Amino acid sequence: MERNRDVRDTSFTREWPLQVFNKNTLRDTYDNLVVEQMIHIVVNGEVLVSLASSPEAYKELAIGYLIDEGLIHYPSDIKEITVDEQKLSVQVKVEPKAFSAPSGQYLHSAMGKSSTYNELPVIGGKNVHFQAEQLLKLIHELEESSTTFKETGGVHSAALGDQSGLCIRYEDIGRHNAVDKVLGHAFLNKISTEDKCLVLSGRIASEILLKAARNGIPVVVSRSAPTHKAVELADEIGITVVGFARGQRFNLYTHKYRIQVD
Repeated sequence: MERNRDVRDTSFTREWPLQVFNKNTLRDTYDNLVVEQMIHIVVNGEVLVSLASSPEAYKELAIGYLIDEGLIHYPSDIKEITVDEQKLSVQVKVEPKAFSAPSGQYLHSAMGKSSTYNELPVIGGKNVHFQAEQLLKLIHELEESSTTFKETGGVHSAALGDQSGLCIRYEDIGRHNAVDKVLGHAFLNKISTEDKCLVLSGRIASEILLKAARNGIPVVVSRSAPTHKAVELADEIGITVVGFARGQRFNLYTHKYRIQVD
């Protein structure tokens, strides 16, 4: 399996002149800022959604968004994918009968965009277990490899990992985009997610939890907090949620049997 995947475009950041105020003086300097672009996902000729995103992995973002929102389900649903970097669009042709048009919408915290809410899946992975130190290692790997965050402080990171380490990792200005890119990459490359852990730098909100659920991921771990709704959903459908994973500690909220402590 390909490991430690970190695809980063040279156009990810731009230098900008600024002044720094410190101890009653202003100093001229430069800083690197993350680039933000509006990416249009077009399905069967119609614009489905426009996402503010970092300039990389457009195909993975589009496919990840479609599967994570429950709009497509299988690789065979996709007939063609075309990326137009000039127009900042991804054209996706899907089998009309396989495409679940958005319905039953709810409003979530990602820039106020809508998302589909279908019947909740029940997560398997009863035999998937992680040692406590393995989870902490995954978080450490995520932090150490978050090069753009170290440079700019302006992006979120998401990754897919197993007991050996991180398999896929992306950074993006949006928490949801980073997750969509990771899971889109896994989908396109036929990488199993049902024995993996979703590793996050940011908050575990309910919509992030649902993305994990739709991909059958049994464990979600973050260095940040979960919301109450996310923990409720995880408890109901069978996902193990770990938050505040930092240094040598973490909080274990749901389905604790998957985490082993020696």
